[in-house]
Amino acid sequence: MTILVTGATGNVGSNVVEQLARRGADIRALVRDPSKARLPEGVAIVQGDLLDIDSLRSAMKGVSTLFLLNGVVADEFTQALIALNAAREAGIERIVYLSVIHSDIYVNVPHFAGKFGVERMIEQMGMNATILRPAYYMDNEITIKDAIAGYGIYPMPIGDKGLAMIDARDIGEIAALELLRREQSPTPLPITRINLVGPDTLTGASAAAIWSEVLGREIAYPGDDTAGFEQNMRQFMPGWMAYDMRLMAERFVSDGMLPEPGDVDRLTTLLGRPLRSYRDFVAQIAG
Repeated sequence: MTILVTGATGNVGSNVVEQLARRGADIRALVRDPSKARLPEGVAIVQGDLLDIDSLRSAMKGVSTLFLLNGVVADEFTQALIALNAAREAGIERIVYLSVIHSDIYVNVPHFAGKFGVERMIEQMGMNATILRPAYYMDNEITIKDAIAGYGIYPMPIGDKGLAMIDARDIGEIAALELLRREQSPTPLPITRINLVGPDTLTGASAAAIWSEVLGREIAYPGDDTAGFEQNMRQFMPGWMAYDMRLMAERFVSDGMLPEPGDVDRLTTLLGRPLRSYRDFVAQIAG
């Protein structure tokens, strides 16, 4: 009984692999470049790509459970559909798919709409899967910590509705627990959806206040300039992706990213411990 993890060297995927390894699972990791993979001892590394059907078919031989993670790339939707069809062809009936919270609400945001399309395929094809729907990752704050420290502002235009930010380590552990629940079940389990949220719902002002407290000086929230955010993002990513990020930020401002009643309690029970807090995460990366 083997669990195949895609995206195994990324932020979430590496946490999934680590948590599975701690629990003694038989793990196969699909990676583009095995020479760069730094994974726990005993993990079987296979080279492949989600658009390379031959490598996918090879990687899925003998696999009982699949963790499907697709990066935000231009052909993300195609990658996911090909991977799921290949899994179905290989007889894999136990799947955990990493989607995103409010994929059915942020319908104009390309990488949200694509994930919702994948969810629809899973449902309409009658696949047995857990669909994990994480909110905004705390780990994204790592990319802006120098700007916060250097300019004294919190630059993410996240608005005042609130985002229930979650730590990628919590995502990885919850995903591993779901993979093992499906892997160890005598029969394939029906489809289920789980919102992955943190214990705090942060606005732009409250995030800036926490950074102020941790750094011991005033950090301001300059407001919701999504156009300026897009231009800043264009320095680090392709124009289409920066525009995608802007559209997402506009939905942060208009809709927020809020948990549903019971989400935090459900995750706390699943983990057997409290979820990691935003303040603790900020203190860690600011150190």
